Amino acid sequence: MDTDVRRRIAAERRELADLLGELPQRSWDAPSLCAGWRVREVVAHMTMPYRRSAPSVLAGLVRARGNFDRLADRLAREDAAALGPRELTACLRDNAGHPWRPPGGGYAGALSHDVIHGMDVTVALGIDRRIPGDRLRVLLDNALSPRSRRYFGVDLDGVELRADDMDWSLGTGTPLTGAAQDLVLVLCGRRLPEGRLRGEPAARFTRSVR
Repeated sequence: MDTDVRRRIAAERRELADLLGELPQRSWDAPSLCAGWRVREVVAHMTMPYRRSAPSVLAGLVRARGNFDRLADRLAREDAAALGPRELTACLRDNAGHPWRPPGGGYAGALSHDVIHGMDVTVALGIDRRIPGDRLRVLLDNALSPRSRRYFGVDLDGVELRADDMDWSLGTGTPLTGAAQDLVLVLCGRRLPEGRLRGEPAARFTRSVR
């Protein structure tokens, strides 16, 4: 199992690096689906485990008074300012096989981290990238737990998530229909661009356009 998931992780990182390598400079300063982060901060965050040692991260966590979100935001902004697009892309590509795993998340958590943040970039930029079904299955079956949904503050009371491109659903209530990968973003607390979700609850999970 771990061998299969690690193979999928490496493929995901290489494909994302290929995509990032083709982005125009202006896209790196475009907003992502991560509130307050541009594309460059997202990629800096994705590659942070390859550049910063565990002791340095722990020391930073102490300074952040145990608030990992605060620490992650500070490090992403620092690294995005210090490293250019070519360096960030090369860091992702060169570490395709890196064994990093999020605490308590295992390799399924590492794949989830890469897939979700990759979509934070591609969906925000309007890039039609389809995540392979075998990778999505790892997320849907293993990584997106009730604990994860509580972390992201996702309220699915009275809503049934229903994928229209694979056999998967979650919850009970009024159907919210969309591609499985878009429903993954819903589970992670992201608000999606208009038109990607269907059903009466769609407005709750859609970004407002100003």
